[in-house]
Amino acid sequence: MAAVEVHRFAQCITCHAWSPDRSMLAFCPNNNEVHIYTLMQSKWEKLHVLQKHDQIISGIDWSARSNKIVTSSHDRNSYVWNLEGSEWVPTLVILRLNRAALCVQWSPKENKFAVGSGAKTVCICYYEQENNWWVSKLIRKRHDSSVTSVAWHPNNILLATASTDGKCRIFSTYIKVIDAKESKTVSSSDAKFGELILQLDLSSSWAFGVRWSPSGNTLAYVGHNSMIYFVDEVGPSPLAQNVAFRDLPLRDVLFLSERLVIGVGFDCNPMVFAADERGIWSFIRFLGERKITSSGPKYGSQLSGAFRTLYGQPKHGLSNDTNDHSRPQGTVHENCINCIVPLGTSGSSKVMRFSTSGLDGKVVVWDLENQADLSEYF
Repeated sequence: MAAVEVHRFAQCITCHAWSPDRSMLAFCPNNNEVHIYTLMQSKWEKLHVLQKHDQIISGIDWSARSNKIVTSSHDRNSYVWNLEGSEWVPTLVILRLNRAALCVQWSPKENKFAVGSGAKTVCICYYEQENNWWVSKLIRKRHDSSVTSVAWHPNNILLATASTDGKCRIFSTYIKVIDAKESKTVSSSDAKFGELILQLDLSSSWAFGVRWSPSGNTLAYVGHNSMIYFVDEVGPSPLAQNVAFRDLPLRDVLFLSERLVIGVGFDCNPMVFAADERGIWSFIRFLGERKITSSGPKYGSQLSGAFRTLYGQPKHGLSNDTNDHSRPQGTVHENCINCIVPLGTSGSSKVMRFSTSGLDGKVVVWDLENQADLSEYF
């Protein structure tokens, strides 16, 4: 089993993040608080409770260099938390939103962060040294529905977004006062803030988690139609692939290397996707099991399982299948996985460890070091 640590902290966890040295864990227990735990003598102890938001916290990100925590919430606000002595001090970020903030992520250089919202808007926030506050610039009138996920390109300029309008978009977030030092590496097409670089209309359903590969050459995002999309050579003529699977939809995705991706979602079990030597992506297996169930009885099991659920009938006597293969058995998570966080070194080209959290209140640490069948993809 690839799961090396399993911890249950609450009845439900909305999102989580780790401190730079991985000694502390911050998560939202599905309310307006952030709980910070630390490992003391082989036992997790609650160290801080961050209370400032008025509604459920939807996103947490902990910067690796500056040791700052940024949070977003359904109360339409965002806070940047600084550790001063032994206390976390919040700084309000005015987002100018009229709908909930749904996700947040620091940029690679940690001089900006992006907030997606239900107002069809993305906020790019940065610190104004002269006025000693955080300000935001808005990317408006580009999305037709809520922005559910954001992902920064390694160049610190491009930002990918996923939306419930079914589209994935890539924008320029170039801000002169912040990114002027990087102007030599920025092309002219990226220089205008809020410019739409690319719009991907591959999904016919809601789009959720989106991520860049470590090199920034490949983009992946997931749809609510049980499909995952891969886009290579992002530009005027991108190369797109989609992988359909028979299981429940994904909510988030993570690149472990250029050729290996982990998807998590409603199946309660991480799914492994990999690219072969030709660059063709495919589903490999569930991470929580060593073998993929055969496709023969799977359709029948799913169909009979659906009828059992619909009509409330007992399992036995309605199907010729001796086993129910509709879901992997013995999974670590018992409910939807809604967050996945890498535990590798920041900027590393491969990640061997990562953590997941879900609606079952668990945080699970996964290690692929001993997964021999996946080693060729690193």
